Amino acid sequence: MNEAEIQRARRETRGIKTCIHFNNAGSSLISAPVADYLYGFLREEEIKGGYETASLREMELENFYIRVAELINARPEEIAFVENATRAWDMIFYSIPLKAGDQIITVRSEYGSNVIAYLHRAKLAGAELVIVENNEHGEPDTNQLKKLINEKTKLISISHIPTGGGLVNPAKKIGEIANEHEIPFLLDACQSVGQMLVDVNEIGCDFLSATGRKFLRGPRGTGFLYVKQKWIERLDPPLIDQFAANLIDEKTYLLRKDARKFENWERYFAGQATLGKAIEYAMDFGVSKIQKRIFKIADTLRKELRDISEVEITDQGLVQCGIVTFRHAKINAKVIKSELARKQINVSVSSGSGSRLSFMERRIDSVVRASLHYYNTEEELEHFLSELKQLAS
Repeated sequence: MNEAEIQRARRETRGIKTCIHFNNAGSSLISAPVADYLYGFLREEEIKGGYETASLREMELENFYIRVAELINARPEEIAFVENATRAWDMIFYSIPLKAGDQIITVRSEYGSNVIAYLHRAKLAGAELVIVENNEHGEPDTNQLKKLINEKTKLISISHIPTGGGLVNPAKKIGEIANEHEIPFLLDACQSVGQMLVDVNEIGCDFLSATGRKFLRGPRGTGFLYVKQKWIERLDPPLIDQFAANLIDEKTYLLRKDARKFENWERYFAGQATLGKAIEYAMDFGVSKIQKRIFKIADTLRKELRDISEVEITDQGLVQCGIVTFRHAKINAKVIKSELARKQINVSVSSGSGSRLSFMERRIDSVVRASLHYYNTEEELEHFLSELKQLAS
């Protein structure tokens, strides 16, 4: 991105006037054009009624499916709107048949919520959860993955970018392995969609879940699910309603033939339409340019943090993204977050079950997570570093 594009992004981001926002992996600042569109939709619901507004804006609601498909190189009929990434992920994961002895394969850096679901289904079905260990770079060892696969393997499921660090998992390589063995591949792209190019055909995933509130800069309460065409009719959603299926008679119903069979009839209509607009906004800048900008500014921050005494960068992997994590030898991560918040600098703390398996192995309790976006600047980095140094002095 050039300087004019960065300045445009900042002019159109009202929140930067009140804070330095380095919590984009939590929830980004919505751009003014996208926020104003959302307010307008909600105002129309207030004045005209919710059903009436949805009817009047039907094409804008359909635009969501078109824009998501363009974003990830899919087809609109392969896209479902879901209220968040976790529920989108759940809807597909709990649709995949499992029986006693079946095997789910995931990775050491997997998101804790997903691990809980793996263990839940493994317990119910008598299946087994198998963890791929890391290589010397902190990435999943794809050679070990190949050796773990057998006739009992029914699913390979990973997070593209873990919540607690800057690691970008080798999703394309894992997709190649999954496809070679004809094993379905589920990709949690919650932290990758919006900050980097994500192409479902290039990656080779069969399913993908994502959220609107993070790097896409959309509203909270929005997300989406991608289901590859060949799987749509093969899977039954764990929950259905009269939008997902048509009632024929007292003994018969027919499921939809597209990915919307994984949706509910009632949903956040304003959010759905607004997420389509947020994707348009991102694509107007260009996701490739966004990725280069985010990765560059994050690399700059890592370089500067390494020069601060008693600060340890905790990011792993050969490829690292816009999430920068670190810990201080003497200051607790929660204290750093709290003190920076007093200076109107937003960061978050990664701890607990979100990164439990990885953190346990690495003996990490918690880390400070500074997650950057293209509207953040080098001047903001300097101010952040200055405040951090003062806190540590």
